[in-house]
Amino acid sequence: MARVFETLLASDFTARSDRPLDRALQVAREKNGKLVIAHVLEKGDGDPDPATVERLRADLPQEARDAELVVLTGSAPKVLTQLAAERGSDLIVAGVARYNSIGDYMLGTAVDHIVRNAEAPVLVVRARATGPYTHMVVATDLSDCSRAALLTAAGLFPDAAITLIHAFHVPYEGWLKSDDVKQEVRAEAWEGLDAFLAHADVSPLSARIKALAEEGETGGVILGQLKSTGADLLVLGTHGRSGFSHATIGSQAEALLAAADVDVLMVREHKA
Repeated sequence: MARVFETLLASDFTARSDRPLDRALQVAREKNGKLVIAHVLEKGDGDPDPATVERLRADLPQEARDAELVVLTGSAPKVLTQLAAERGSDLIVAGVARYNSIGDYMLGTAVDHIVRNAEAPVLVVRARATGPYTHMVVATDLSDCSRAALLTAAGLFPDAAITLIHAFHVPYEGWLKSDDVKQEVRAEAWEGLDAFLAHADVSPLSARIKALAEEGETGGVILGQLKSTGADLLVLGTHGRSGFSHATIGSQAEALLAAADVDVLMVREHKA
């Protein structure tokens, strides 16, 4: 019997939680899978009882009432990560509300902790779901990590077009006046990108991928591509070889989450 795809939604049950809920429902429908909604009570609020669970279920929209609802107590980041691991969830969905305790967790501590520790990819939802994702921008530093992120995203959302963007810079550009040197750096960037695309796991996706190598600061290049393509999903791998991927769950990712008006899928590198 085939395993059922499980989407785990981390919800604080505030008014701002409707967007991640809508996206989690959308993914569950696409995958013909199961939706699990997790809510973490703070310590001191007491242990969850059946009445608490039913009160929370009554707050859900009708289309989500049949989802499994799990209510636990403790530190949200740790509890959510442990729950996803215990269940073997395929995707974790979270929101980015900022102005309450769980919202602050979701933008910072919880997202950071979950992505660093959870096996499953994490989808951080900003936009309202109006249907399946249609176009994703995938950032690559040509590492194994970013290849895994690309493959994960392509598998999760098989109908979405892909723009693969590799940002590079010319070192000491202010001192280097030779156009030949700049051209050489650009040529090396494209050579690396071509090799990345030729990998046996990536080449079957060639019909879906538009690949670009663009000079500039990574964050600016990515945001520029999101705007020019009209993409509705940004995909980031973590712990790649470059400073960008190594710092994905850090200042640059937080800046991208604040600046991008699209959802962000973050995929952690799995060590052999």
